[in-house]
Parts: sequence; C-alpha cells; structure tokens
Amino acid sequence: MRLDRSIIGTRSPAHTVVVERGRLRFFAKATGQSDPVYSDVAAATAAGHRDLPVPPTFLLCLNAEVPNPFAFLEDLGIDPVTILHGEQSFEYHRPVYAGDSVTFSTAVTDVYDKKGGALEFLVRTTEVTRDGDLVATLSSTVVIREVAGSVSA
Repeated sequence: MRLDRSIIGTRSPAHTVVVERGRLRFFAKATGQSDPVYSDVAAATAAGHRDLPVPPTFLLCLNAEVPNPFAFLEDLGIDPVTILHGEQSFEYHRPVYAGDSVTFSTAVTDVYDKKGGALEFLVRTTEVTRDGDLVATLSSTVVIREVAGSVSA
C-alpha cells in the first residue's frame, strides 16, 4: 500500500473525556508510580496540585476512548493487522488533573517511507485542550508493513 501524502492534514473527529480519579489511581498503580501524589488527594494538594495529577502517558489512554480507535486507519484502507507501533512522544504544556474535561484533536502531520517503500510511516499529532487552552501535544508514529493476506486499498 502506498500512502498518499495528500492525507497530511486529515483530521479525526475531536472527542472530549473527563479525567476520573479512580482511573488515575488504577493507572498509577498499574504503571508502578510510587509517588503518592498520583493516588492520594491529600498528598497531591500538599505538593501544590489542585487534585490528582495525570501520570505520564495517561493521556494516551484517554485519547483511545473512542468507539473504534482503529477507525481512522481503516477509513484509509489500512488493515490494523499490518501496523506496528513506531514511536510516541508527549509534550506537556500545563498539568492535567482529576475532574478536568479534556478534548483531543488529532491530525496527520507526516507520511513517509523507508526501505524502498517496504515500510510506510504515518505520523499523527494530537492537541489536548482544556477549556480551549493547550495542555499537551501527543505525537505517534505508526509503521505500516505489507502482510500477505491483509486487506489494504
């Protein structure tokens, strides 16, 4: 499959999610966060936070909270069986806390290939906002490889 560079700028529908304390505590425990600011409101406020802060990488989980997180790729004719996680990065501009309502807006920001087209790369950038203010920028790269028997456009 050859990705057409004309998809650069294509946007997924934005979605909004409320950050829940219970999920923050669960994520912190599951990822081995030992700092009590991620699980104890009193410790968080004593440390200067207004509530439990979002642990590193948690926004990625919230960004996937759509009915079908692979719909965008499928709409491009990319079979999810042909994708590999390539890279991701997180840039935080402001803290995000339990109780915040955050909106995710994602666009394709680059398309390129390597190995003579054997591997294609789709780069997507997500702006995360709270009340219209940018709080984080997430970037992810998906590697698309041809797989015998896969469906692709």
